[in-house]
Amino acid sequence: MKAILDQKLQQVRPKIDEIVKDLHDLTVEIKAEEISQMVSDLRNRINEPYMFVIAGEVKAGKSSFVNALLSTGKEICKVAPQPMTDTIQQIIYGEKEEVVVINPYLKKIYQPVEILKEIAIVDTPGTNTIAEHHQEVTERFIPASDLIVFVFEAKNPYRQSAWDFFKFINKEWRKKVIFILQQKDLMNDEDLAVNVKGVYDHAIKNGIEEPKVFAVSAKMELEGYEANSGFATVKEYIHDNITGGKAPVLKLQNNIDTTRNINERIGNALGDRQAQYELDIKFREDIRETLEQHEKSSQKQVDILVENLLAGYDRITRAKEEELAAELSMFGLLKRSFSSIFNKSSSIKVWSEKFSKDLERDLQNELQSKLQSSVGDLADSIQQMAKIIDLKIQNSQTVLKNNHEIFSDIAERRSNVLKDLQEAFTKFLGRSENFADRELFPGSEALSPNLLTGSGIAVIGTILMTVTNTAVLDVTGGILTAAGLLFAGVSTSSKRKKIINDFKNEIESGRSQINDEVYGKLKTYVANIREKLEANFREFDNLLESENKQLEKLVGMHESIEERLEGCKNELPVV
Repeated sequence: MKAILDQKLQQVRPKIDEIVKDLHDLTVEIKAEEISQMVSDLRNRINEPYMFVIAGEVKAGKSSFVNALLSTGKEICKVAPQPMTDTIQQIIYGEKEEVVVINPYLKKIYQPVEILKEIAIVDTPGTNTIAEHHQEVTERFIPASDLIVFVFEAKNPYRQSAWDFFKFINKEWRKKVIFILQQKDLMNDEDLAVNVKGVYDHAIKNGIEEPKVFAVSAKMELEGYEANSGFATVKEYIHDNITGGKAPVLKLQNNIDTTRNINERIGNALGDRQAQYELDIKFREDIRETLEQHEKSSQKQVDILVENLLAGYDRITRAKEEELAAELSMFGLLKRSFSSIFNKSSSIKVWSEKFSKDLERDLQNELQSKLQSSVGDLADSIQQMAKIIDLKIQNSQTVLKNNHEIFSDIAERRSNVLKDLQEAFTKFLGRSENFADRELFPGSEALSPNLLTGSGIAVIGTILMTVTNTAVLDVTGGILTAAGLLFAGVSTSSKRKKIINDFKNEIESGRSQINDEVYGKLKTYVANIREKLEANFREFDNLLESENKQLEKLVGMHESIEERLEGCKNELPVV
C-alpha cells in the first residue's frame, strides 16, 4: 500500500510544484511582493515533512508542549520563567543534533527523532509578544503550515490577542486547527471542564466544525505521569489522522488547498480590477456617446443658423431683384432717362449707387440680426457639451481603492490618471485659444486680447459671431462690387435681360458662398471642438488599453492554475 501511495505521490508532486511555480510567476506579474514571498515559501517546503505550527500567547506553555510531545528526554525548546522563544524554531529530522541560525528571527533545530521523519514542528513566539516582527514572521509560516496547534493557558484560554490571531488564521487561510489547553495540572477537573467547553464553544462560534480540544500537562508528561498528562489522546489523534504514511498525502492536499486559497484571493482581486475596468469602459463609452450626442445637437444648431441666414438673404435679395427688374424695364428706363434731364440725381448711375448701398445695408442688418439670435444657441450647445464632460469626469465611479489588498498600485495609477485628466480638462476649458481654432478661422486673430481672456468656452460666441460676420461681409461685398460694375454698363434696354441674369447669378453665387463658408466652417468647428475634447482622454485610453491586455493575461494565468489544481486534487489518493 505504501509503495502505491509513494508512486502516486511521485506522479502528482511535480505537477503541484509546477503549478505553485506558475502561481509565483503570477504574483510577480501583479507585483504582490508579500504574497509572492508566501508562495515562494510554500514551494520551498513542498518536499518537507508535514508541518505543525505551534501558536499561542507568551507563557502559554508552547515550548514545554513541544518538548513533551517529542518525548526525547531533552529540552529541545528552552523553557524558563521568563519568555524564551524570541525566535521561530523549526524542528526537523537530522541524523545528528544541530542548531542552524538562518537569520535573527529563525533557526532550525535538527534532531534524530523518529516522528520528525514524518512531521516538522515550528515553535513560534507568543502572539502578544512586544516585538511586532515576531508575529509578522510567524504569519509567514502559517500559509505553508499543515496543522495549526493553538496552545492556550488552561487557566485563562480567553485572551483577546490569542483569539484575534486565531480569527486571522481561520479567515485568511482556513487551516486545520487543534486546540491545546496546556498546564491543566494547575486546575481542578471541574474548572478545567468548563474551560474546555468554553474553547469548544468559541471555536464553533468562529466557524470550526467539530473542534478538537485537548487538555494536557507537559509537566506531568515530562515527569513520567503519562497516564494523566493528556498527551496520550493528542498522540493518538496524530497517529490516526496524520502519521502512519498519511502525512505526505495530507501535505500535498494542504499544498493544493493553500495554493487554491492564494489563487482564489488573487482571483477575487482580479474581479475587483475587472469590475473597475468595466466601469471605466462604460464611463468612456458614456463620454463618447455624450460627445456624439452634443455634436449632433450642435450640428443641428448650425443647420438652423444657416437656414435662418439663407432665409433672410433670400427675402432681401428677392425684393432687390424685383426692384432691379422694375427699374430696368422699358418704362423704368424711359422714366429714369426723362427725369435725369431735369435732375441729375435721378440718373441710372445715382440710382445704382443707392441700390448698392441699400442692398448692403439691408443684407447686413438682416444677416447680423439672424446671427445674433442663432449664434448664442450654438455657443450654448458647445459650452454645454464641454461642461457636461467636465462633470462626468468629476463623478466617475471608483471601486478599486488606493488601499486595495493586492492592486493598490493599479488603483493609485488610475487615480493619478483621472486626476491628471481632471486637471488637464479644467485647464483646457480655461484656455481661449483651444476654442479660437485659428487655422479654421484666421480672422479670429484680429480679436482684441481682452475678448480672449478668462474662460475658454466663454469666447465661443465671440469667435462664432466674428467668423460669421466676416463671411457675410465678404459675400455682400462681392455682390455689391459685381452689382456696381453691372449698373455702370447700363445704357440701353437691350442689356436689361443680361444685367438681371447676371445679378441673379451673383445672388446665387453669394448664397452658395454663405452656405459653404458659414455652414462648412461651423460644422468643421464643432467637429474640431469634439476632437479636442476627446484628445484630453488619450492617457486614460492608453490606461484602458493596457488594462485590457493585462487583465486578459492575468485572468488566463489564474484560470489555468485553478483548472490544473482541480486535476491534481482528483489525482491524489484518499487516506
